[in-house]
Amino acid sequence: MQSAKDNFSERTKDYARRVIRLYSALPKAAVAQVLGHQLLRSGTSVGANYREASRARSKPEFISKLGDSLKELGESEYWLELLSEEKVLPPSRLQPLLQETSELIALFVASIKTARSH
Repeated sequence: MQSAKDNFSERTKDYARRVIRLYSALPKAAVAQVLGHQLLRSGTSVGANYREASRARSKPEFISKLGDSLKELGESEYWLELLSEEKVLPPSRLQPLLQETSELIALFVASIKTARSH
């Protein structure tokens, strides 16, 4: 059975890969590229920060790095919403990634709460 740590690690890496593929599919228009670059930066940082959290030397450092991942997810959600609302890509193309972003946000919020309470 896969541990929660392994699941988070795989899921955040998969998230980054999905963001990379989305960025690669964006039109070359300036607006699409600017918004896409912001998404690329934040979306690929989620897993990197989670990896740092999993190697934290203390509980406060662990919670802080989880918080960094959560912050990057919030930013990613914002850029995805702008890409959708500005119709850079059809909203139906962005919806699955927005859904995964929401699910990851919920998981990170729950993990931070759990870590703080123990």
